[in-house]
Amino acid sequence: MTLSFWRYTHLVLALFSSLFLLLASVTGIILAVDAVQEKTLPYKAENFNKITLGETLPVLKKVYPEITELSVDYNQFVTLKAIDEDGNDINAYIDPKTGKALGTPVKKSEFIQWVTSFHRSLFLHEAGRFFVGVISFLLLLISTSGFALVLNRQRGIRNFFSKVIKEYFAQYYHVVLGRLALIPILIIALTGTYLSLERFHFFMGEEKTKPVKTELSAEAKKTSIFKTTLLSDVKKIEFPFTDDPEEYYIIELKDREIEVNQVIGAVVTEKRSPITVQFADFSLDLHTGRINVVWALILAVACLNILFFIYSGFAITLKRRSSRIKNKFKANESKFILLVGSENGSTLRFANAILKQLIDHGQKAFIAELNSYTVFPKAEHIIVLSSTHGLGDAPSNGSKFLSLLQKHNQQQNINFSVVGFGSKAYPDFCAFAFEIDTLLAAQNWAERFLDVQTVNDKSAQEFVNWIKLWSTKAGISLSTTPSVYNHVPKGLQKLMVLDKTVVSETEQTFLVTLRANMRAKFISGDLLAIYPANDTRERLYSIGNHSGNIQLVVKLHPHGLGSGFLNELKPGNSIKARIINNYAFHFPKKASKVALISNGTGIAPFLGMIEQNKKKVETHLYSGFRMETETVVGYKKFTSEMIAKQKLQSFHLALSREAEHFYVMDLIKRDALFFTDLLDHGGVIMICGSLAMQKDVESILNNLCLLNGNKDFSSYKQNNQILTDCY
Repeated sequence: MTLSFWRYTHLVLALFSSLFLLLASVTGIILAVDAVQEKTLPYKAENFNKITLGETLPVLKKVYPEITELSVDYNQFVTLKAIDEDGNDINAYIDPKTGKALGTPVKKSEFIQWVTSFHRSLFLHEAGRFFVGVISFLLLLISTSGFALVLNRQRGIRNFFSKVIKEYFAQYYHVVLGRLALIPILIIALTGTYLSLERFHFFMGEEKTKPVKTELSAEAKKTSIFKTTLLSDVKKIEFPFTDDPEEYYIIELKDREIEVNQVIGAVVTEKRSPITVQFADFSLDLHTGRINVVWALILAVACLNILFFIYSGFAITLKRRSSRIKNKFKANESKFILLVGSENGSTLRFANAILKQLIDHGQKAFIAELNSYTVFPKAEHIIVLSSTHGLGDAPSNGSKFLSLLQKHNQQQNINFSVVGFGSKAYPDFCAFAFEIDTLLAAQNWAERFLDVQTVNDKSAQEFVNWIKLWSTKAGISLSTTPSVYNHVPKGLQKLMVLDKTVVSETEQTFLVTLRANMRAKFISGDLLAIYPANDTRERLYSIGNHSGNIQLVVKLHPHGLGSGFLNELKPGNSIKARIINNYAFHFPKKASKVALISNGTGIAPFLGMIEQNKKKVETHLYSGFRMETETVVGYKKFTSEMIAKQKLQSFHLALSREAEHFYVMDLIKRDALFFTDLLDHGGVIMICGSLAMQKDVESILNNLCLLNGNKDFSSYKQNNQILTDCY
């Protein structure tokens, strides 16, 4: 089955049944709590599961001269109907060991009776029971389709409980809680469906079996069933009216009903319950949670999860619809064609931002899903923006693109550019985008405008890198501000300023330390997004985790929006910001050695990584600054302390404006053998700072790999041995 089939099936079923599932879940929670509350009543005897009829019946006969009936409910409370020595009618919970009355059976409250009736039939009697059965079956289908979607997302049953990439709250917890609640919800749905079918006699073999009278052998006459039958297996016992041996006990057990000779305890007749009835009882126990407190609580939590799934499911759907395609111009009149492949709509957001800017520049542009690819008679540029799904597969709205590409041949030469969106947490990062690029290049009408560019974890900054290249070559100025391609920020958290160093004429770099709330989770290498003008303009800064607080290293730029805002802060002030998980730039969990390379403010995340290096991985820091300022002296003091604690192996400092000036590149050339050996033995190099520095460093490393016979430098990047966060 295709992903789109399961997704639309899941959505349609949820839309149709959501209201009824909402009502069923709320009432289900109430009934589950009531089942738990019943278990707390003090009417169950100790060691109940070990008491036999042979122990309890003689005791009861001594205490009560006349006994009509004894019953055992699902809570294992024993109820006795009898007449005591004073001639009083007794209908009470008793202790089966002593016959002592423990309490009087009380009917369910009117509220619980009302909830139960509503849960079973919506007050519509038999028609309502049928409808509830249909809803239970739909829940079964929803659970099945949800299971299929998670399997597809996690790429197989082996990875079912592996890490889920968090894109946003509703998506993340819809998957995580869905995995945990899957089995209880399936059981609720399956048992609810079965009980409805059994109610309407759907199964054959419903007829009651006739009693089968057994001939008593000599051996059987000596055997009493009272000695071997546990009270916990009994549902009801009807006592004989007199002592006449022809009057029998009628004992209803869980799987059969028997008549028993009251003198010798031998079975006289037996009729077994149909297997469908037994399974119905078992289904009722599972569906209500009435037999076990823990299971009742699990059912209550599962019902709560259903309520959350209704919310999160619609939130996901609305989020996808919010980025739906809107066009001003038609496809057959447009010069620029944007083709989008997206699994959840996030890639479409970037495409819509480009579309708007192209139209604002007076260009005719058209946007469509990859599956809508056709002949575009006036197209001059095709821009493909696509995510990758599963094991390098196409997203659901791009599954037909490759076949359509072969079917529709463009009649004029067209430039094309491909941008891949994905997450480096998956091994097939942007694989589908590379496949599209290769196939487009093979078309006789297509001319590659730019090499494939990739965007990790929807990074607006990485997308801007492609924007710069495309705008320069196309001669159309598109915005290079990341905030244009980000969502309008919501749910920002407050951060308090704990400390900030002072800027002087000789020192234009300052450190800011912020305290986040207790629930905030971040590590060095993540990003802090601030909105200094209280609008959509966003500024990103690399985070260093310093003693549990956020530390930023910022350079004050003349008229700088973000740096100017942060420089005005004082201890005690608070700002609103959001933390962005930057999974692609975290300190590696498994690496033989790590080399950290930075210039300027790029040192910020490395300070936190070194401080948090509890496993004492061999780490070397290479940093470049203009001159030895007070801040640099502070770095030297910090690194000395870390070296003493064995969290840092060495610190190499390059000062470009001092008498003996060096650049970071000079240090790398000096330690060429160290870097090539590090890469060759599984080490990791992390680079943070300016883009110009990154390009220079990568160029030198590439040359060193060629000179020393190492693998191609690009293979180290693909193997995540070169990690970058530059600006």
